Amino acid sequence: MTKKIILGGGCFWCTEAVFTAIHGVKDIKPGYMGGKRENPTYEQVCSGATGHAEVIQITYDDALLSLEDLLHVFFYTHNPTTLNRQGADVGTQYRSVIFYEDTEQAEIAHQVIAKINDDGVYTDSIVTEVSPAAVFYEAEDYHHQYFIRNRNQPYCMAVIEPKLVKLLQHFKDKIKPELL
Repeated sequence: MTKKIILGGGCFWCTEAVFTAIHGVKDIKPGYMGGKRENPTYEQVCSGATGHAEVIQITYDDALLSLEDLLHVFFYTHNPTTLNRQGADVGTQYRSVIFYEDTEQAEIAHQVIAKINDDGVYTDSIVTEVSPAAVFYEAEDYHHQYFIRNRNQPYCMAVIEPKLVKLLQHFKDKIKPELL
């Protein structure tokens, strides 16, 4: 059965590239959620004035990929301990956030956060926001599959490539077989 969850882990180019490689992920759409402006543009979201976060809407097959496993990948491939920041990207639009579709997803998110905090994976506690899903605004076409289309762009090489290396090191068993 397919399910959806919306995650924000900084720049949506990064999170899309990571989850594109995960076995069980069927579709990813970059977009915006959690703000107050209807139909925001990328430029408006980047200004920080709309309150939206850059997110990806993930459709996954829960027979192949559990939400727990998906969230572990999420937490290990961005820094969930910095408030409104991922590397050089600063502002609420880059916040770490899970927008859940139902109470089961919320409970699982809180359980995974507690486990990672209890395990001491990070020196600091996770500050990821866990909020109910709101209206999802799909990003402009040029943001879709950004990494795949722009691999040689300096941002992709400097920021996204290291995330993919980390993904391969820690989650090789979750990578789509055709990508290994």
